[in-house]
Amino acid sequence: MEILFKTVIGDETLSIQAGKLAKQAAGSVVVQYGETIVLVTVSSADEPNQHAMFLPLSVDYQEKIYAAGRIPGNYFRREIGRPSEKETLTARLTDRPIRPLFPKGYNYETQVIATVLSMDKVHEPDILAMIGTSAALEISEIPFEGPIASVRVGRINNAFVINPTIEQAEHSDINLIVAGSRTGITMVEGGGEFVSESDMIEAIFFAHREMQPIIDLQDKLRESIGKPKRVFTAPEKDQELVGKVEAIARDKIVSALSVREKIDRRAALSAAKDAVKAELEEAFEERGAEVSAIFNDQVKSISRDMIVSKQQRIDNRKTDEIRLITCETAVLPRVHGSALFTRGETQVLSALTLGSSHDEQRIETLIGDETSAFMLHYNFPPYSVGEVKRFMGPSRRDIGHGALAKRALEPVLPDKESFDYTIRIVAEVLESNGSSSMGTVCASSMALMDGGVPVKAPVSGIAMGLIAEGSDTFILSDILGDEDHFGDMDFKVAGSREGITALQMDIKIAELSREIMEKALEQAKGGRLHILDKMEETISAHRDNLSPYAPIVVNVKINPERIGELIGPGGKNIRALQTETNTQISIDDTGLVKIAAFSKEEADKAEQLVVDIGSDPEIGAIFEGTVVRTTDFGAFVQIKPKTEGLVHISELAHYRVKSVTDVIREGETLTVKVIDISRDGKIRLSHKETLDPPESTDSGEKAGGGDDKGGRGGGKPGGHNRNKDSRGPKNNRPQRGGGAS
Repeated sequence: MEILFKTVIGDETLSIQAGKLAKQAAGSVVVQYGETIVLVTVSSADEPNQHAMFLPLSVDYQEKIYAAGRIPGNYFRREIGRPSEKETLTARLTDRPIRPLFPKGYNYETQVIATVLSMDKVHEPDILAMIGTSAALEISEIPFEGPIASVRVGRINNAFVINPTIEQAEHSDINLIVAGSRTGITMVEGGGEFVSESDMIEAIFFAHREMQPIIDLQDKLRESIGKPKRVFTAPEKDQELVGKVEAIARDKIVSALSVREKIDRRAALSAAKDAVKAELEEAFEERGAEVSAIFNDQVKSISRDMIVSKQQRIDNRKTDEIRLITCETAVLPRVHGSALFTRGETQVLSALTLGSSHDEQRIETLIGDETSAFMLHYNFPPYSVGEVKRFMGPSRRDIGHGALAKRALEPVLPDKESFDYTIRIVAEVLESNGSSSMGTVCASSMALMDGGVPVKAPVSGIAMGLIAEGSDTFILSDILGDEDHFGDMDFKVAGSREGITALQMDIKIAELSREIMEKALEQAKGGRLHILDKMEETISAHRDNLSPYAPIVVNVKINPERIGELIGPGGKNIRALQTETNTQISIDDTGLVKIAAFSKEEADKAEQLVVDIGSDPEIGAIFEGTVVRTTDFGAFVQIKPKTEGLVHISELAHYRVKSVTDVIREGETLTVKVIDISRDGKIRLSHKETLDPPESTDSGEKAGGGDDKGGRGGGKPGGHNRNKDSRGPKNNRPQRGGGAS
């Protein structure tokens, strides 16, 4: 049965349609907002996966280029197999709020696929994918503790806006994606431009209020066409085995958890598990996997109980205490900036590289081709956690953590007008025991300052955790990896002293209240400022100069009408210029020329050549030109491509010239000075004014003696010396581009 429900969200109508497309999926909906349309399907296996150790859920989001009325720009002219960064990030956004809402122990293979079918270039499709996933699960037979809804919230002119358009988002100082249930928040992702904790809370719960009609819509949808839910009961554990494992393991686990260092603690827990298995081997032969699962549950339970009953963390810190921090800059000699940030057993090395506009990242999106002058790449090798794994490309986690750190740093970067460089940071996680993404923020902030990038302020980040047992809640600052594993929340906050720049929250419980979020944000602020203090003991502001190994970027403005002359036929001129000066040169339609060089000498040479070719002659400017034609009254000299001027015969020398060819012939070079430019663009040149004046005799006559024709002598002092520079000493020459003489 086809059905359609609508509601107004923000300034636009949101509709959810079911029963028309992809009807063989377990659940299928089409979500539309404006003219942006996303199809979301959910499918599930008929039989459980008995070997699944965790929820076997996969979420994929795909953007079809045809949705925007375009043909893909790659060689194959089709969407390639590897998802883009935007697709990966949206898939993660969709996955995170729904994953905790499946029954514990659910082991049926489940797949979500969200496909963008239409894109109006006004409304982003990511929110629709998140809404559609919840709606499709609601009407399917798959057990799901929803519904949830998602909205984007911005702030323009101090007013909150729900689902701002793509254009509005460019003028917003907050950009948050918030997911929530009827009664609380389930996920937050986004950032802002130095937003206070109180304003961020207001934005989150404004979003929560505004998403309620979307939840109503899904309730109506489920009541109309929802399928009966699959009955699932998690396999019951053998209580006899559970009791025996807990009795034998408890003291061993408590002893192992007292070990402070991660690797040693892991080894102690592994030895404790082996000892428990050995004691139970005879009575429970071939049930090692069950014993391991019960043992791991006991580790989690005891770890949580230590905090609830004793307020004691694994490493014996207070709930708001930050681990030991050490910082170092300039650790790599040849990169353009570097920093090493160590917090406890989490260590990140960030390396900065600067480039020209040629190095900008080019991205094909539904909106069109875009470029990015800032890249942050996060790498998490297996050795950082003492593991051996196949070494592959960046995972979804790597891409997500890199995007979070990038979002945290973007608000402090200088604008392109004042710092016209492409910036790339690579963060290498060398050790990890909790929040390597926030370690990446800290290390990368220091690397930027070490490289001389004029950032507005340093940025730090911290990860917060939560233990909730009944009415008792404990918020943990700077969580360990184990605390992330057994805790109920992973709440990452980054920012400067002025405010928050990035926020990410995932919870493993059903929802989070406003009171807990306010407390977590306030505690995070204290930790963030403490970390900033430690960073600023090493470096508190950007260095005055860039690295000597960084490229030099020079911008030159030329007459747009002369762009063709600078480029030349088929790019001949610009290629030759780049080869001659060992530079990279780019030109835009406004006449802005960007020159990137690896030495000042090369940059200066390229700049002068560009100016010579691309600018209009000015009165007083001196050129080395080529004579293209001679006449009885003077010589026409080409001073630039397609630019000629006339040297009148009277301007060839300080003496009277009888014939132009006595001084210069066609094809020869001649140093000339611009002495006049008429309104119609005709250029008058002088060779005489580039020569030293003749010496005077005591009698006041010109050097070389007089004759009866105007008193000019037969000699030619200062006359033209063909094919040589006859302008006299360099420090006496008029500067190029100078005023009229």
